Amino acid sequence: MKNEGISEEVGLFLRYYHQNNHILKTLRLGFIVKFMGLSLAWAQPQNTSGLRFLALGDSYTIGESVPVGGRWPLQLAFQLGKKGVKFSEVSIIARTGWRTDQLYDSLMSRPELQNYDLVSLLIGVNNQYQGRDTAVYRQEFTQLLEEAVRRAGGRTSRVFVVSIPDYGCTPFGKDKAEKIAREIDRYNALNQEIARAAGILYFDITPISRQAVQDPSLVAEDELHPSEKCMPPGYSLCGKP
Repeated sequence: MKNEGISEEVGLFLRYYHQNNHILKTLRLGFIVKFMGLSLAWAQPQNTSGLRFLALGDSYTIGESVPVGGRWPLQLAFQLGKKGVKFSEVSIIARTGWRTDQLYDSLMSRPELQNYDLVSLLIGVNNQYQGRDTAVYRQEFTQLLEEAVRRAGGRTSRVFVVSIPDYGCTPFGKDKAEKIAREIDRYNALNQEIARAAGILYFDITPISRQAVQDPSLVAEDELHPSEKCMPPGYSLCGKP
């Protein structure tokens, strides 16, 4: 994986991020949007038609049970647009129920999706729900992340990973909340380890998803998925805006 085109300021931020992750994972929306804008703004003059964003995932990324406009990739593009970062395309490759292998198969069937300016990856809850082997998850998540970097033109600075929310804090999962939390933590430990080893920016939204126990508005009407308020960047990517 190569890391190119990153500004000195972003490079300094990434080094600080990896040294102080326990502090930075509680950052708020404004700062994250500002950082994303800093990371992407240098490319804007080179791409006057706007930047291209590819979001990879499952029901959390497709926005199950939220309005189309509430899907977090669209929210993120909108917030960055207000910071002067223009997007010409937001493509979402995600489906409710997908595991890592299903997302990978779908992505590999779309070879035309190349040279994106920003690529996100949030996947794994269905591996956990179906009791899949975490060793298999490690292998498949690694493959997906490598492919995400390829779809970003080999630029690790243009890829970020989002942690898996904890659905044990929803009415659907409350009866097995402790088991779900334990297993979600195990999966997130793996995806964070893989992301950091590859030099990929990682956003831990799981602690905020757990606030749904106290704040029911963070859960969609299906009593399982996050509401548009809960998903990044509307809420969980880095806290209340």
